[in-house]
Amino acid sequence: MDSAERDQRFDRATGLVDRLDAEGVRVVALTWVDNSGITRTKSVPLRRLAHAAAHGVGASPVFDVFLFDDWIIQGRFAGGPVGDLRLHPDLDRLTVLAGQPGWAWAPADRHFQSGVPYPMDQRLQARRAVQRLAERGLGAQAGFEIEWCVGKAHTDDWVPATSGSAYGHARQVELSDYCVDLLAALDRQGVEVLQFHPEYAAGQFEVSTAPEDLVGAADTAVLVKETVRAVTLKHGMRPSFSPKVVNGGVGNGGHLHVSLWRDGTNLFDGFQEEAKQFSAGVLHHLRALCAIGCPSLASYLRLVPHTWSAPFAAWGEENRETALRLIRDNLEIKCFDLTANPYLLVAGVVAAGLDGIATEAALPDGLHVDPALLDGVPRLPASLGEAVDEFEKDTVLTEAFGQELAGTIADVRRGEIERYRDASPQGVANLIRWRY
Repeated sequence: MDSAERDQRFDRATGLVDRLDAEGVRVVALTWVDNSGITRTKSVPLRRLAHAAAHGVGASPVFDVFLFDDWIIQGRFAGGPVGDLRLHPDLDRLTVLAGQPGWAWAPADRHFQSGVPYPMDQRLQARRAVQRLAERGLGAQAGFEIEWCVGKAHTDDWVPATSGSAYGHARQVELSDYCVDLLAALDRQGVEVLQFHPEYAAGQFEVSTAPEDLVGAADTAVLVKETVRAVTLKHGMRPSFSPKVVNGGVGNGGHLHVSLWRDGTNLFDGFQEEAKQFSAGVLHHLRALCAIGCPSLASYLRLVPHTWSAPFAAWGEENRETALRLIRDNLEIKCFDLTANPYLLVAGVVAAGLDGIATEAALPDGLHVDPALLDGVPRLPASLGEAVDEFEKDTVLTEAFGQELAGTIADVRRGEIERYRDASPQGVANLIRWRY
């Protein structure tokens, strides 16, 4: 980043301040998502926005080795007290937060003090994935399904805040004002919601967002989660995005929908050859991708058969128990959950899919029945340790992320495994319930 670009950023942010001030904004939250999937932040008063845009806000690189519980490990490539980065807000995505009066939000890119992009920045990985697609004349769009459970406040135990039936309108009636306030907040923030409904688990809801470019989709996933959190707390309740709120219950997913485009044509319309190859690549690398998309100990309490969590490394047309579900115009990856860093997730899926195209990978036959009823259908990893082993062996993914980031991701996962190696399944659910 040279002086001319810094001046341009400063001038642009300065031009935004009066409008934001008129809308009541007093503070701007700059967020990034760490390798454990937690949204971290530094915030600046509105009058410091221009300085932050041009020169960044200081943040230690140690956040790359934070575990979900804020325990800090010493990784092979990151950790310790030395070094400093700069958070630069993306002004294109600057949003006034309807659920937090007085606040605005912008996702941040991390740079070295010199202005050079930080190679272990997760949002940068998503940008690079877009570039890799473009080099092949391709583009992609994505959207997330955000699931969460609403619990009663003032307790760390799980007590659902509504007794309405699964998918039942009664649940929406019980929390009618909450539902309206949430959807109104998302609308005021420019988030296009495709649908909203009560889900299967106790107190569970889901929002599906419209497809966007990959970086935009990941940004929106962060914004939606934090908006849900703000509106839920405002209504005197607590949200949990954990993959397993209660052991033995149905957990929260974070399904990713992806479509592939060339020359304005969606290649999943009619399931064209490159879309098949892309899907085959994702399927081939899916067990390793679980270290990115199912990155917590609680993820593997969720990935069990007969719960519609899609724990099988298979695909099928409109099959909700295969990890890959082919829909009319996109591929839904159903096994992922919301402990994932969405930027790493879209980057990993693109790396896997492009490998499928590069190798002209053949997609096996799709399944048209519940995979649990068949013999020999491969399962996804049964533990986080198994997923990390697969990830470290996968040269396509590790080379796409780079040695330092790939190694740090593995270090963070193994740090969580070691720290909670003696925890029971319910103990894991308790630990993670309110962290996400």
